[in-house]
Amino acid sequence: MSSVDLKDELTCPICLQLYTDPITLQCGHNFCQKCIEAALDTQEPSVSNSCPQCRAKFHTRPVLKRNTTLCNIAEHFLSQEEQEECKVFCTCCDNPVVALKTCLFCKVSLCELHLEGHSKSPEHTLIQPTNSLKSGTCSVHKKVLVYYCTEDAECLCVSCCLGEKHRGHNVGLLNEAFKQEKEKLRIIREHIVKERGELETRVQYLQDHVNRLPRKVAGVMERVSTHFRNLTMKQDALKNQVLKELTKQKGRVSLSVSKLIQQLKSKKDNLASKISTIDERCQLMDPLLFLRADREVFAEAMSDNNNKIKITEPDDLAEDVISQTLSSGMLNIMSSLQKGYYVQEASGILLDVNTASNDVFISDDLKTASWSEVNLGRPVTRERFAIRRVLSMKGFSDGRFYWDVEVSKEGGWRVGMTYASIGRKGKYSLIGNNKTSWGLRGINKLYSVRHDRKEIPLAYRPTCYKVRIYLDYTAGQLSFYELDDSMRHLYTYNATFTEALYPVIVVWANAWVRVLS
Repeated sequence: MSSVDLKDELTCPICLQLYTDPITLQCGHNFCQKCIEAALDTQEPSVSNSCPQCRAKFHTRPVLKRNTTLCNIAEHFLSQEEQEECKVFCTCCDNPVVALKTCLFCKVSLCELHLEGHSKSPEHTLIQPTNSLKSGTCSVHKKVLVYYCTEDAECLCVSCCLGEKHRGHNVGLLNEAFKQEKEKLRIIREHIVKERGELETRVQYLQDHVNRLPRKVAGVMERVSTHFRNLTMKQDALKNQVLKELTKQKGRVSLSVSKLIQQLKSKKDNLASKISTIDERCQLMDPLLFLRADREVFAEAMSDNNNKIKITEPDDLAEDVISQTLSSGMLNIMSSLQKGYYVQEASGILLDVNTASNDVFISDDLKTASWSEVNLGRPVTRERFAIRRVLSMKGFSDGRFYWDVEVSKEGGWRVGMTYASIGRKGKYSLIGNNKTSWGLRGINKLYSVRHDRKEIPLAYRPTCYKVRIYLDYTAGQLSFYELDDSMRHLYTYNATFTEALYPVIVVWANAWVRVLS
């Protein structure tokens, strides 16, 4: 079937155009949906509806169902027809041969064969094949456009170049301008493609971060639950230890008091016996018998009676021992928790003057680094940085730690962590300009982070002048926080650390940073 016959088969009998959303009636005829709806609307409801083509009658208004197959065929035919209309054929060939170029000077389209013999002179401007040559002619002088003014961004003919409007402007051949502009677009495209790639990488990183989050949260939840279980076990053990100590003291005190009671009872019984003896003697009425009675017994009774009873205080609970046991036990529990999960404040961070560059002044307490306009004249050594920086004396290679700093309002500063193996001079010694250092920068009331030569601006603006740097060495996390009324997270780096990390401070333009930890 020819394309003409196929087009007839795909033409709506009402609008005589290619089908749009074709509908098939029960009689088998096809119509555009809008066409058949309009035709059925014109028919009186009291009369049976009928097909506009064959007049077949329907007792009720037919339900219109879209003919998907016919719709696809019509759309495919229309697409092919548009492509055929867009083709440009060679003007010089008897048979239709697709043209490769169109000459604006000759106003002809040329195929590969006729293009080889065509003039290569500058006035013969070749463009992509087109059926419309009006756009290649000057609307004022009716001459071929062969030049281009870069200042006015206009295509010109010879007469336009000689006119007053473009005199003194940078005018060149149209083809050369085309190549130059196309090259500019190519460079711009490369930048856009590169930027798109970086965005895709960043999006993928963020997506991976989101995907890792449930597993990470589950791990932290399990770790927290484990620590609470351990805390409960240790508390129970401490409770049992204290109760055991109380029971032990109870037995000791009870035994001591019991012994004392037995001694006092024995003393009491002895005294009662003596009282009985004395009472018996005092009942004698005969003076002779009274005086002849056993003098030793009387003397013993009188002697014992003169001895006072020694008052002995009973033993009591040693509550200080209980308190000390409880206190030391709780301290041990908290210490184990800090070692296991809780973050410890990094103590004893002092700045190493031996690494400080000669434009960084270090305070006497080794806590503050400030920028100096004057060269401080320290000796040049392998450890000393060339400009703006200083390391701490202490590094970290395990555990979870944080250290806080106070920063100046003016100037520029950067705080972070680095390996001690970082270079001491050159562009790769800058913090964040390599794979061995990570830093947070503050300048002009803006934050940014930098690592491996990638500076990432942060959306947050500084609201205070205190910053916290948090390191989880084992998990491979380095985070930056702002310490206002509440702690605000700024950024977190994830990495695999292979060396000990040292706190580092960078200052310039009258800035200073003080270690608070």
